[in-house]
Amino acid sequence: MLKIYQRLWQVNWAEQWQYRANLIMYLLYWLVSPVVYLAVWTTIATSQGSVGGLTVNDFVVYYMTLLIVDQLTSEITIHLLAYKIQDGTLSGELIRPIHPILTNTLVNNLAFKVLTLMALIPVWTVLWFLFSPDYSAVSLQSILMAIPAILLGFSVSFLLGASLTCVAFWTTRVYSLSEFYWALAVLFSGQFVPLQLMPKLIQDIANYLPFAMFKYVPIQIILGRLDGPEIVRAYLVGVVWLVISLALFNWIWREGVKKFSAVGA
Repeated sequence: MLKIYQRLWQVNWAEQWQYRANLIMYLLYWLVSPVVYLAVWTTIATSQGSVGGLTVNDFVVYYMTLLIVDQLTSEITIHLLAYKIQDGTLSGELIRPIHPILTNTLVNNLAFKVLTLMALIPVWTVLWFLFSPDYSAVSLQSILMAIPAILLGFSVSFLLGASLTCVAFWTTRVYSLSEFYWALAVLFSGQFVPLQLMPKLIQDIANYLPFAMFKYVPIQIILGRLDGPEIVRAYLVGVVWLVISLALFNWIWREGVKKFSAVGA
């Protein structure tokens, strides 16, 4: 099995390098929102001294860390798989003795992620010199503690994204559903604004949804802003959603394949 993943990595890694323009497009897409939020909130914090107890540096380190965490936990499954379901080309992958999503699509996500992180480095370096963030509160321990959260966040994100993509077995409007899902993720993951600045109702809801594990929780762990009980509670919620998302994916994939019919079949 490891040889299969190794071979898929080689193929997908080479394929990613063939679409450099596509890479730049996606990178710009991911960069625009966090950089805009960074500029807006630092401007507000500069004029008012702080916002909800967060200083200019708090916003700078939050959004610069968000740029990295977002790349690590995000997924692009719908762009890799939905069109294959809709035009019937998925049939070529179904006849292989491996799961098309948990192998090829997963490895494609990882290859794309590594390449975008490489492209992000010079951009992040420029932002470092522009905003001069103070990361003195970050320790090696906090970074190591955040690694499981990042892995958990990506796993849940990938499985939910794959489940949503498989809705294409029933409807061609899966991209509209994806936009709604993305809006929820932006609201409850802390991408738009740190969750502690959101209304209490939004914070309470976010505590029971998986989206905070995508961005907010790993960022706060890295920055040392969560205590032990808060980290444990966040991990428990993440594990519960991992089980739910895995069960949901298995069910919707199994039922979707039953309805699948390739073009000409």
